[in-house]
Amino acid sequence: MMDSPGLTARRFFESLSDQEVRHFIEPEILSALDAIFGGRILGEDLRTVALTLVDIGELLAEEKSRQFVLSLIPHRKRAELESRIQRRTFGVNTINWTGTEVTRLREFFGLIDDEIISVSPESLAAIVPEYGLFDHQRVAAKKLLPLLTQDERRAILHFPTGVGKTRTAMHVVTAFLRSNEPSVVVWLASSRELLEQALASFRDAWKCLGDRPLALETMWGNHTPDLDDFTDGFIVAGLAKAWTEISKTDSNWAARIAPHVKLVVFDEAHQSVANTYRRVTEELTVDFRCALLGLTATPGRTWADIDEDGVLADFYQHNKVSLEVPGKNPIEYLIENEYLARPVFRTLLSKPGLQLSSQELARIAQSLEIPERITDALSISEQYLAAVLGSIEELVRNGHRRILVFAATVRHAKMLSALLSARHLRSAVVTGATPERVRGRTIREFVQDDDTTMVLVNFGVLTTGFDAPKASAVVIARPTQSLVLYSQMVGRALRGPKAGGTKTCEILTVVDPSLPSFGDIAEAYLNWEDVW
Repeated sequence: MMDSPGLTARRFFESLSDQEVRHFIEPEILSALDAIFGGRILGEDLRTVALTLVDIGELLAEEKSRQFVLSLIPHRKRAELESRIQRRTFGVNTINWTGTEVTRLREFFGLIDDEIISVSPESLAAIVPEYGLFDHQRVAAKKLLPLLTQDERRAILHFPTGVGKTRTAMHVVTAFLRSNEPSVVVWLASSRELLEQALASFRDAWKCLGDRPLALETMWGNHTPDLDDFTDGFIVAGLAKAWTEISKTDSNWAARIAPHVKLVVFDEAHQSVANTYRRVTEELTVDFRCALLGLTATPGRTWADIDEDGVLADFYQHNKVSLEVPGKNPIEYLIENEYLARPVFRTLLSKPGLQLSSQELARIAQSLEIPERITDALSISEQYLAAVLGSIEELVRNGHRRILVFAATVRHAKMLSALLSARHLRSAVVTGATPERVRGRTIREFVQDDDTTMVLVNFGVLTTGFDAPKASAVVIARPTQSLVLYSQMVGRALRGPKAGGTKTCEILTVVDPSLPSFGDIAEAYLNWEDVW
């Protein structure tokens, strides 16, 4: 039977001996994997793990590792590759390869660059108007509008995660655009997930609430729009991209459009007083008639520094519109009325995986976040890996079908996903380095409403702007002292039945006994009241 063209990563690893496959995995990671499997990990389990842990694309990009990969290609495939690249590739130095040759080599392994298949956002299209608000959302929108149209024109909308900050804000956005013709609204956010969420939400809102055709533009990644004639519309801009463009001496996009901007919305508003992002905001709102609306579930930058949190309150003129519902406890009201899922918090103590000195523990206690070297060491601790893995498998046995895992590091995320796959659980991993097309496909699979089980392990990308209403369990497998970050992670599974989610959700925090953690979402919502 004739081989199919090229060589996938799976078939490449299948052609190698166990020892050759193990050579691709870092020794300390191999040691942890061997311990988890109770002996040397071999055979199909080893190859399943390697497919997640080893990035063939990265190996082909570096000269030394590329030569090693080429030396292991099966003999039956060598002639095919030599023909594609039009040179002898085996037993010779690969240092002087051209870009075209490397591209053909990547194609041989089935690797496709994102730029080849990137798609621009679709144009605005009409749909049946359906964009209403719940009672508590309408109350907040009505309170925001006067604050944003008089005096200092600044305010923050403070809703718990899952209660509809974006949807409520879009009613304010559309009101501004209807009242000011022509005018521009700029929506600022840090992550691609938040940006895509805003783009989709505005499309839905304007098709229902709009009164005229509007221009729609995006600014993130490699896309830099021409805004010279942009005078009436909605712009979704990534903060990193916005800062980069403002920093260019020959092309300050904010200065060009500022005369037309009537409203700036800053998603995750606790970031807005950082030096770089503050400049972006101030250059867009240079006209005193331009309003600034911040959105946040955590209206502070820390959980213990009142002075630092006060800077944020000052920036928004201490104008905070919060949730108004019957009763003394807003979170309990939202749960009882099925706007939020009822969270069940559990803490799983792993065996101590780290030996920390008293001096190190004292430094951790005084800082906002756990040092990277400590989380990295913890992530490959046999005890910690086993505890996290066991907690996920327990959730699956208890009937959870969509489980979201927050890993401690990138390699921790990859190792967990690899081990789950080796144990025949459907799993995928998403990190900041995951190609956009792969990330998009993976998230689409995870949010599908079906009866299959799937575990999505991520590091650093799904704390905001990510909606998976059917996720009924979250495993927090990264230590943190940031109440903001902890609240964001918990919030991914808090959508209640009225918001298309679940009635209950399980929040399992895996803790190394020597490191701190949080455990109550109500604590996060009420923490900053004294500052405001």
